[in-house]
Amino acid sequence: MSLLGAIDSAVTALNAQSQVLSMVSDNLANSSTYGYKTTYGSFDSMLVDPTDTSYNSGGVTVATRTNVTAQGILAASDTSSNMAINGDGFFVVSDGTTGSDLEYTRDGQFTVDKNGYLENDGVYLMGWKTDAQGNISGGTTTNDLSLIDTGVLATAAKPTTTASLVGNLPANATVGQSFTSTFNLYDSLGNAANSTVTWTKTGDNTWTASFANPTLASNAATTAATVTSGTVTVTFNSDGTLASTSPSPPSLTLTGWTTGAANSSIALNLGTTGAASGLSQYASTDSTLGVSLTVNQDGVAAGSLASIYVDSTDGTLYGKYDNGQSIALYKIPVATFMDPDALTALSGGTYALTDASGTATLHVAGTGGAGAVEGGELEESTTDTNHEFSTMMASQQAYSAAAQVITTAKSMFDTLITAVR
Repeated sequence: MSLLGAIDSAVTALNAQSQVLSMVSDNLANSSTYGYKTTYGSFDSMLVDPTDTSYNSGGVTVATRTNVTAQGILAASDTSSNMAINGDGFFVVSDGTTGSDLEYTRDGQFTVDKNGYLENDGVYLMGWKTDAQGNISGGTTTNDLSLIDTGVLATAAKPTTTASLVGNLPANATVGQSFTSTFNLYDSLGNAANSTVTWTKTGDNTWTASFANPTLASNAATTAATVTSGTVTVTFNSDGTLASTSPSPPSLTLTGWTTGAANSSIALNLGTTGAASGLSQYASTDSTLGVSLTVNQDGVAAGSLASIYVDSTDGTLYGKYDNGQSIALYKIPVATFMDPDALTALSGGTYALTDASGTATLHVAGTGGAGAVEGGELEESTTDTNHEFSTMMASQQAYSAAAQVITTAKSMFDTLITAVR
């Protein structure tokens, strides 16, 4: 190999080690960047005219490699809208408010912007809309994705659908004697109403319960709906425990809400047969007989959105309301690729697909090989500072050695020129 060849080879080494130093610098600079994946140099030798009998080195080339699939450590976050992927895959984001121009990221520093959308440094999180139970409303393709708008359900209410009645009917009441108690409930719009329940003793160990048309809690003079279900018959055992109900199971149906709410069907739980866990019949020691009824029902008044959080099993995004409700709003998908390391890295911690990476396949989090979405967590950088310092020192030594080769070759050129003179 000629002296010029030695210099050319050393120059490629200088260039390669310079690039490696740049990678080390980027890695160290991003050691605290959430979702960052370390880049490293992959070296390959070059040969000039390898069929020649003499040695003809061409030097070295370096290519940038990024282990995009490397899992960073998950760290707890105080922000409930922050999230991380534990396993393979990426969040799907858009760089525009129309939901087009999809990109992919592992950085889950999402916060609610002034318009109610989940965004991270100018890119918006995409998801599938769900019903209140967390079931995806439409399809599960890329075309079914939409920007996650936390204000999609700014207020929420829950109608009464089940009610457990707990109380004692006085066994020492006379046949035909009646007592009243109040039954509280909510319509589908969150309006509170009250229905009067009349308990009538119809025989030994036998009572009936009839429900009056409910009136608005805000105005007792206004009828809120019409009761369309019949009277409930309740029978007790000789030991005071519940024996049976007719119909079984009992229910209360309400139609024609004057509030504009949907018709109601309320399943009534009067207790367990053979037990006194709900209704019971024991003699009362009160001077004035009566029925004290406790109603535990599942309806709630209308409430406003207070916060959001992510379920840690399947990526369901919930809205938490000030009335105590938690309602599913979106399902956050996880995108996987045939070759994620072939994705093109962009500024801001996002990636764009390439022909080599293949198209994105969307999964419900935790299924199909995709990682789980962990709410209130963030994925830390995969940079190992100890390793980076070691690489930096090795690169510095290699760079110095290549520079020394050039110095030596120059000295040899100087010797040659002196000899020619």
